[in-house]
Amino acid sequence: MSTAVLNQEVLLSSSGVKPEDVIAVARHNAKVVLSAEALAGVERVREHIEKLAHSDFPAYGISTGFGALANRHIHEDMRTQLQKSLIRSHSAGMGPAVEREVVRALMFLRAKTLASGRTGVRPVVVQTMVDVLNAGITPVVREFGSLGCSGDLAPLSHCALVLMGEGEAAGPDGTVRPVPELLAEAGITPIELAEKEGLALVNGTDGMLGMLLMAIADLRLLLTTSDITAALSVEGLLGTDQVFLPELHMELRPHPGQALSADNMLRVLANSPIVASHRVGDSRVQDAYSLRCAPQVAGAARDTVDHALMVATRELAAAIDNPVVLPDGRVSSNGNFHGAPVAYVLDFLAIVSADVASIAERRTDRMLDPARSHGLPAFLAGDPGVDSGLMIAQYTQAGLVSDSKRLAVPASVDSIPSSAMQEDHVSMGWHAARKLRRSVENLRRVLAIELVTATRAIDMRTSLSDGALVPGPAGAAVLELLRATVPGPGSDRFLSPELEEADRLVGSGAIRAAAEKATGPLN
Repeated sequence: MSTAVLNQEVLLSSSGVKPEDVIAVARHNAKVVLSAEALAGVERVREHIEKLAHSDFPAYGISTGFGALANRHIHEDMRTQLQKSLIRSHSAGMGPAVEREVVRALMFLRAKTLASGRTGVRPVVVQTMVDVLNAGITPVVREFGSLGCSGDLAPLSHCALVLMGEGEAAGPDGTVRPVPELLAEAGITPIELAEKEGLALVNGTDGMLGMLLMAIADLRLLLTTSDITAALSVEGLLGTDQVFLPELHMELRPHPGQALSADNMLRVLANSPIVASHRVGDSRVQDAYSLRCAPQVAGAARDTVDHALMVATRELAAAIDNPVVLPDGRVSSNGNFHGAPVAYVLDFLAIVSADVASIAERRTDRMLDPARSHGLPAFLAGDPGVDSGLMIAQYTQAGLVSDSKRLAVPASVDSIPSSAMQEDHVSMGWHAARKLRRSVENLRRVLAIELVTATRAIDMRTSLSDGALVPGPAGAAVLELLRATVPGPGSDRFLSPELEEADRLVGSGAIRAAAEKATGPLN
C-alpha cells in the first residue's frame, strides 16, 4: 500500500527469492541483478533442450504442438514460428489493464523461475526479462484471460510478447507507446524465441502468487490497524479493556493471533482516562460482541494470513513449468502449474477481509446510534436534525462491506473446462486474486471510516465531560495525526475528501506509526 521508493537491489539467483524481494520489485522499483551463477546454470541446462530439439524423439513443447495439439510433430524449420505463434495466440486477454505492480510482480516471479535452471531457456531470455523490468517498461496485461491452470497463460503471454518487440506496453512514465520504441530507448534487443522458450515464459502461477504476496503484506498492516481502530472505538463507546487481559487469551484459548490482537488493543488502551472512568459504578456487565470479540475475529484473521504466507512461501520456492528439466537432464511433463494451492488461500483471505470489515462496520454503527452509544449525539452530528453527521459515511461503509461479502464467494470451486477438454479442471486462481485485491481495498476504506468515527466520538466525549474524559497516549497520538488534516466535530461539511485522507493515512501505515509512538512496536 505504501508507495515509498527504496534504493534497493534484489539479487536473482538459482536459489530463489523472499516475499519482501517481490514487494520491493513490484511496488518500489528495486533493481533486479542476475547472478553469474544463475546465468551459468541456465546455460548448462539449455544444452539438454538443444539435444532434444535435434533428436528424433518427440518432446512436448520442443518438437510438438501444445495442449490439445500436442500430438503433432513440428519440423525443425517451423519451431521458431511455433514459439511465436504460441505467444501471439495466447495474448488474448480482454478488459481493463491490471495494475503496474501486479505486472511487475508477475514478470519478476517468472524471471525467478527462468533463473532456477529448470525451464531450459537460453540466458538471453531471462536477461531480457530482467532488462525490461529494470527499464521500467510495463507490458499491458488485461483483466480477463487466465483460468489459473497451465498457469496464468494469457497474462504471461502479454508480457512475453513485449520481449519479442510486439504487443502493448507503458514506459516509465505510465504512457502506452509502441513497444519497439520503448525497447530501443532502453537499449534492449527483442528476442527471437527458440525451442521450449515460449512455454517456459507462460507456464506459471506467477500472477496469482504475486497478488497473494502483496495482499498478505497489506493485510498484515490492516489487521494491526484494525486493532487500533477497534481500541479507539472501545474508548468512544465507554467500553472496558478488561476483556483484553493476557490471562484470558493464550492460556485459555491458544490461538496465537487472538493473543496478539488482544495485546495490541490492551496496549493502545493503556492509561486511558476514558476507560478508567467507568471501571467502578458502571451498570453494564458486558460490552457488545463487536467490541468484546474484536481480538477473536482479528486474531483468527491473523492466523489465516500466517497460513496463507506458508503456502505462498512454498510456492515461491517452486520452479513451475511444463515440461520441466530435471537435474539429471530428463525433460518431463507435469501438473505443477495447477493453481489450486494458491487459489484456495486467496479465497480464504477474501473471507477474512470481509469479516474484519464487517465487525468494524458494526462498531461504527453503534457509535452513531444514540440508543447504543451511551450518551453521544445521534450520528455524531454537531446539531442533530439540522446536521446529519456521519450518517452517510456509515452508508458508504456498509456498501463496502456488502461488496466484500459478495467478493468472499470462492472462485476456486468454479472450474470451467477448456482446450477441447484437455484442461478439464482449472483453479480460477487469477480471479480469486483479482477479487481479493478489491476486498483488501474495501477493508482499508472501512477502517478509515471507523477511524474517523471513533476519533470524532472521543472528541465529543472530551467536550461533553469538560475535558475530563480524554483518550490514552496512543489514542491521543492518533488523534493528533488525524486532526492535522481531518477536522473533528462540527457542522456538516464536504465529507468525502476527509474520508479519502483518512484512507491515505491508514494505507500508508501512518496511523499505525502514530499509535506506536506511545505503545512501542505493535504485533
